[in-house]
Amino acid sequence: MDNIVLIGMPGVGKSTLGVVLAKELGYQFVDADLLIQEREKRLLKEIIADEGVEGFLKIENDVNATISADKTVIATGGSVIYGKEAMEHLKEIGTVVYLKLDYETLDSRLGNLKGRGVVLKDGQTLMDLYNERVPLYEHYADVIVDEGGLDLESTLKKVLEGLS
Repeated sequence: MDNIVLIGMPGVGKSTLGVVLAKELGYQFVDADLLIQEREKRLLKEIIADEGVEGFLKIENDVNATISADKTVIATGGSVIYGKEAMEHLKEIGTVVYLKLDYETLDSRLGNLKGRGVVLKDGQTLMDLYNERVPLYEHYADVIVDEGGLDLESTLKKVLEGLS
């Protein structure tokens, strides 16, 4: 249980904060999206284009369910919460921190979702995705940090307080 797993919507800063948090704690840092790309030898958006949403989610679940780490901050992809095995595994090996951000701030940060490799079903909007995922993030979280109006340093401080 000495890992920290960051979950949340795309654009909340899981990877950015993860690197800083790992340095602060003297931990390793792992970006689960990069593990997926490394295993599949393709970019996330290529995997989604080739395999479809369901195919991508299966690959993501497999990769996240087999992460082996110790004293590591793990930044997950935003859709990790759809993988039951992955989330059970991540909760077993670490403390799950949900980086929460309001919809308006998220919308202004994101830009082109498809270009980012965001898992969207046909016709699904960012608002649909947000409303679908927030209850799942809250369900799996051990710690919830609301990033509203916070800069990186303030978010880091809140995460560290939540973990202590």
